[in-house]
Amino acid sequence: MAQRYKITRSFQDSSTRPSTISLEECKAYFASQPDFTYTTVFTVKGETTMSIEGDFFMWSLEGAQIPFRHYQGDLYVSGTNEAVIPKIAEVASALSADVTEG
Repeated sequence: MAQRYKITRSFQDSSTRPSTISLEECKAYFASQPDFTYTTVFTVKGETTMSIEGDFFMWSLEGAQIPFRHYQGDLYVSGTNEAVIPKIAEVASALSADVTEG
């Protein structure tokens, strides 16, 4: 089973910065990243096709699309690809956030 990670500010002192990561912050940050695109529908294809609505920042990596999902003030991403771990740390640092499993 794949590990899921959360990029969050919920563990930080909220007096110096908002305790959540806004969608607007994410859009501004990811717009400056050439290997990310924003979409409101993530489609998973396999034996069946499933579409999930939400706010997704899709990371293009060697032909794969890895979704970073903004949901209720946090970003969620699966750690199925080892290359995603350093990218999660990079994104968290840029957003002044922490990374947790979950």
